[in-house]
Amino acid sequence: MDVAEFDTVAEEYQEQHRSNIAITGEAPEYFAEYKINLVRQFTGQKNIDAAHILDFGSGIGNSIPHFNRFFPAAKLTCADVSQRSLDIANSRFPGLGQNVRIEGAQLPFHDESFDVAFSACVFHHIPHAEHVHWLKELRRVTRPGGIVAIFEHNPLNPLTVHAVNTCPFDVNAKLIRASNFVKTYQQAGWQRPSVRYHLFFPRALAALRGLERHLSRVAIGAQYSIVATKSH
Repeated sequence: MDVAEFDTVAEEYQEQHRSNIAITGEAPEYFAEYKINLVRQFTGQKNIDAAHILDFGSGIGNSIPHFNRFFPAAKLTCADVSQRSLDIANSRFPGLGQNVRIEGAQLPFHDESFDVAFSACVFHHIPHAEHVHWLKELRRVTRPGGIVAIFEHNPLNPLTVHAVNTCPFDVNAKLIRASNFVKTYQQAGWQRPSVRYHLFFPRALAALRGLERHLSRVAIGAQYSIVATKSH
């Protein structure tokens, strides 16, 4: 999906997303919150002072209130190719993050600007041939000892595949196997990429969600995360 397409769907994104995930029994806010909660856990496990956070491909800002909640002292920078999406994010959550448009093939930030680079279900919209490049860019703007945490849809989960195939704004999406994405991380210079799988139970089975932390290595979760460190 190019910039023009992102601008076109920005206005309808939230409602289309809400409709597309209705089968889970959850709203978009649930899926945004769980990711940022996990990022907080990742930074805690690695003793990272997340003072500066980059949300790469931030869209209309669904992650912003959750960053504000889980990282209240952090400076959040939201970056996206779609100016219309950034404008909507700013109107929804004024003053909670700096919005920066990505133009061209480089991130508009100095080297080592961030402690954490985050991205939520963005890379399946980026041509696979460009993944190494953008992971290198994320590595460039992350400080030594910092991390990247990227969440993606799991193509091994049939419900996820169905949801993507029937979603209007995923018309050009190409899902990524976690095993392949790990190799791409390594090609881009990231150290020790670690895969975890998430979202095993819909709201109707919410009582079982406490088991999910024990299933993180089972490759049937609806989404997965890959966290890696920039070496010193």
